[in-house]
Amino acid sequence: MPPLVSILIPAFNAQDWIADTIRSALEQTWPDKEIIVVDDGSKDQTLSVARQFASRGVSVVSQPNQGAAAARNHALSLSKGDYIQWLDADDILAPDKISMQMEVLNRCSGKRTLVSSAWGRFYHRLDKACFVPTPLWCDLSTAEWLLRKMEQNIFMQTMSWLVSRELTEAAGPWDTRLLGDDDGEYFGRLMLASDSILFVPEAKSYWRMSGSSSLSYIGRSDKKMEAHFLSMELHIKYLRSLEESDRVRAACLFYLQTWLPCFYPERPDIVRQMEQLASTLGGKLMPPQLAWKYAWIQRVFGWTAAKRTQLYYNQYKSAALRAWDKISFNPKIR
Repeated sequence: MPPLVSILIPAFNAQDWIADTIRSALEQTWPDKEIIVVDDGSKDQTLSVARQFASRGVSVVSQPNQGAAAARNHALSLSKGDYIQWLDADDILAPDKISMQMEVLNRCSGKRTLVSSAWGRFYHRLDKACFVPTPLWCDLSTAEWLLRKMEQNIFMQTMSWLVSRELTEAAGPWDTRLLGDDDGEYFGRLMLASDSILFVPEAKSYWRMSGSSSLSYIGRSDKKMEAHFLSMELHIKYLRSLEESDRVRAACLFYLQTWLPCFYPERPDIVRQMEQLASTLGGKLMPPQLAWKYAWIQRVFGWTAAKRTQLYYNQYKSAALRAWDKISFNPKIR
């Protein structure tokens, strides 16, 4: 019998996308799979849409709203698979994604190999998805993977991974304190418990760009800022537990400097903590700089006004791109 793969889908207010996501799970060519959807207290029709797939063997449960990490932990507790495929409720898997990765895993001697895959960004049209390779798109050691992530500010999407049950249990549950970067921290722990990280270029998945409604969007939320800084501290801790070198310290400093504008100037307490952390790394953070088109706003109205302008501009730009892509996707809207 082929190993059972559990496809686990946490969902919150995803009525527009959840059906396509579930279909992509059902269409996986890997023969032995289970699909579990955990609705995290959605206020729209997500739960009723997901339940339409119950007749096709999809398990759908609901819980009071507790956050994505808690929904993922609930889904995991219900699963029985030998391997775990995480899938957010607005993302899509190519039909042979799991099969391609399982083909590689079947050649591995142990159950602690972690495999990733290629992923592309899209709004509505899968055929327009943009696949942009990064230095993480190759076989790497854990230390090198984390180093490249932090020194170049790059990442791997959640649904791109396939994880064994043994490795999942070794890493422990998702951290419910984290709100936006819970996946980055979680897969960091998986890497610490893994023997190696392999990249499967033929396997593909698709990340829907949902703008400010995305879990990863921080904006001006104090809770998300605090959670993100906690995730950053844990990232640095994990990397330094593997290696203590000039390159590691430089990567951690770059990581802190890159994300400093996220907290500045609204959260001076977090900024001070970041400066203290930088000092332990033998470095110093520089005051964040805005792009030239916002610098004049900073000079006239101050940092806060300039940052808000930048946030609003990026939101409107993203919304306009999504709207245009939706019109192109559905000509009836024209």
